[in-house]
Amino acid sequence: MTQLFTIFLNILAPVFTLVLIGYLIGPRLQIDARSISRIAYYLLAPSFLFNVIRQADIDFGVALRVTGYILIVTLVTAFVAFLLARVQRASAELTAAYVLIAAFGNVGNFGFPIIQFKYGDAALPWASIYFLILSTTGFIIGVSAASLARGRGLGSVLAVFKTPAIVAAIPAFLANGFSIPLPLFLDRVVVLLAGALIPIMLLTLGIQLAGIGRIQINRHVVMAGLVKLLIGPTLALLLAASFALSGLARGTGVLQAAMPTAVLAMLIALE
Repeated sequence: MTQLFTIFLNILAPVFTLVLIGYLIGPRLQIDARSISRIAYYLLAPSFLFNVIRQADIDFGVALRVTGYILIVTLVTAFVAFLLARVQRASAELTAAYVLIAAFGNVGNFGFPIIQFKYGDAALPWASIYFLILSTTGFIIGVSAASLARGRGLGSVLAVFKTPAIVAAIPAFLANGFSIPLPLFLDRVVVLLAGALIPIMLLTLGIQLAGIGRIQINRHVVMAGLVKLLIGPTLALLLAASFALSGLARGTGVLQAAMPTAVLAMLIALE
């Protein structure tokens, strides 16, 4: 019991405290969450991922196994959500919502700080790789499901490959693989921007939650949420050995698979 309290106090409480601060001050200061989100999206997240990946000691063989591992976990979780919705004879829109909830975890706002507090900075390269894979697949699955439910084409799915964080990952892997140093001035700019990402994301999440308003909880919300929070991490835990993953690669994968649904899933559903 003491250990659980210590974990909550030292790992989860700091995360929830920043979210709560954003939730409380956002409406009072009339902070525009969209503007802050755009700063994080276009500047902070690409800088963070570039900074982490370029300095990481990455075993690319393990990275390939990680990619296959988390893709299977995500696809199976989304498929379970789809089957659960169809068994209940849910509408196309509600089925798409189930899939969105299952596929789109909050691997940025929640994932990065929780993993950093749990495992330290050494886990951030793996957290970043999982972030890239899960964000890409979550966006593709989510937009595809939402588009098909509304009878629209899938052209918007291709926009995911223009995401700044994904674009920044390419030179980051090249800089890592070929040991290309940055000029000191540019290095310090990247480091400063990267350091701002996690607190800004958590505060922004709180501001976004404050703007959602009243949420109605029904059986569909509960069942879809259980698929995301139980099926995902359980699959990640069971499949890790099949991909010969251990240590930080395994631990960060299970935690990222356990992250709750991202606010962005709601925005995709609304669009």
